[in-house]
Amino acid sequence: MKTLRLILGDQLNHKHSWYHNDDKDTLYFIAEMRQETDYVKHHIQKIVAFFEAMEAFADWLRARGKQVVYYRLDDKQNTQKLGTNIAALIKKYGIEKFEYQLPDEYRLDQQLQQLADDLSIDSEAFDSEHFLTTRNELAEFFKDKNTLLMESFYRHMRRKHDVLMEGEKPSGGKWNFDESNRKKWKGQPVIPHEKGFRKDVRETLARIEQGGVKTFGNIDPQQFNWPTTREDSLKVLRYFCEHLLVHFGDYQDAMDPQQAYLFHSRLSFAMNSKLLHPMEVIQAVIAHWQANRSSISINEVEGFVRQILGWREYMRGVYWREMPGYARCNRLQNRNDLPDFYWTADTRMNCLHHAIRNSLEHAYAHHIQRLMITGNFALLTQVHPDQVDAWYLGIYIDAIEWVEITNTRGMSQFADGGLVATKPYISSGSYIQKMSNYCADCHYKVKEKTGDEACPFNSLYWHFLAEKRAHFDGNPRMAMMLSLLDKMDGDELEALSARARQIIRNPDAF
Repeated sequence: MKTLRLILGDQLNHKHSWYHNDDKDTLYFIAEMRQETDYVKHHIQKIVAFFEAMEAFADWLRARGKQVVYYRLDDKQNTQKLGTNIAALIKKYGIEKFEYQLPDEYRLDQQLQQLADDLSIDSEAFDSEHFLTTRNELAEFFKDKNTLLMESFYRHMRRKHDVLMEGEKPSGGKWNFDESNRKKWKGQPVIPHEKGFRKDVRETLARIEQGGVKTFGNIDPQQFNWPTTREDSLKVLRYFCEHLLVHFGDYQDAMDPQQAYLFHSRLSFAMNSKLLHPMEVIQAVIAHWQANRSSISINEVEGFVRQILGWREYMRGVYWREMPGYARCNRLQNRNDLPDFYWTADTRMNCLHHAIRNSLEHAYAHHIQRLMITGNFALLTQVHPDQVDAWYLGIYIDAIEWVEITNTRGMSQFADGGLVATKPYISSGSYIQKMSNYCADCHYKVKEKTGDEACPFNSLYWHFLAEKRAHFDGNPRMAMMLSLLDKMDGDELEALSARARQIIRNPDAF
């Protein structure tokens, strides 16, 4: 039987059982397509990284004797659409069976189901053999529960996979060391910057540019430093374990204008493209900790494990439980436009300038920059979640809808009304000052609430609470702030709201 097997750009799993079989009559297909470059405007580094990783994976398959058809963006036979490319290959090679791995995005899942139904040959879908849960496991876990509390799911995952467990008890006597992971970085300890691979991606970049693909963001095509092979990915994992893990937990929420990555691992693209399996990452980190317990505290390890074993699997479960309706959630009825400076970093607000500039320069920002700087401002200025989604999905190298939309529309923008987050993640300037080194050199004064020099986050915060308070009445986690709002002098609140309305009307002036 002649079989055609499709491999999507985020299915680069070297350990998949497909490649262990005798598959002499199997043709593997990987394609760069405008269908995937154009559904949202992407950062140039994101498209380059995926194309580099896909082509390297095709070479890896060929080196193992596999038959591979790889369509570059400029190949004449490339129709730029998945369905017509598949149909043409079936006809050309006399294919008798079509096989694919279950995609992680709802739109592709629907497209491939329809494609398989329309084919006149047999088809079969396989698991991607990557995640630590099934698509429906979270839905089953919370079937009889009123809330989707991540902490309870995280503890379930710890027990299920026997990760950081000592019998029935969590290692270190606690499930969560988050309160230890909120230190502000003040220049010490020194961050040992990665000195590893740099690659020349000029050929891939030229192909994208000549194809007329619309992108944004910056790239140095001779110094590209994202891992796009399994070997590169393992190097980044080893570097994190040996040099960064020791302080990861302590400073995982910290922010600094001069530091693009701090102690973060930069492994998210490698995992989301499936070059690395989440469990091998978890096991490598735990093994390094166990061998170095005298110098590495458990809070460093638990904070990292929680992001992968907890949040990553949890967000995927929420995605498959709630789609497709989740993509339309806008419970707070926010309608404003995303400020233009999200595409340029041209703002006098120092925190936003640096967080956005870092994103444009590196296609990266860590979770607190995304949540409490760019996401916080978008929510406080009541931007439509569709526009926030499109920006986050496009700008970050690790952004694939299953993980982006739940973090953005749920955790960041509270558009799901509290399904993911028990309260909106908003703050005034005081939190930003507490966790970062942004405020000292800012044009605005973090201590002032009104007036031309006042930090915009301060007035926006209280105005948001006043505007949206009906959504939060009865929420115990919002009770204290709503009580403070109720006690506020009317003239003071009006002054704050007047300043906030001025910012909302023309945020690019700030």
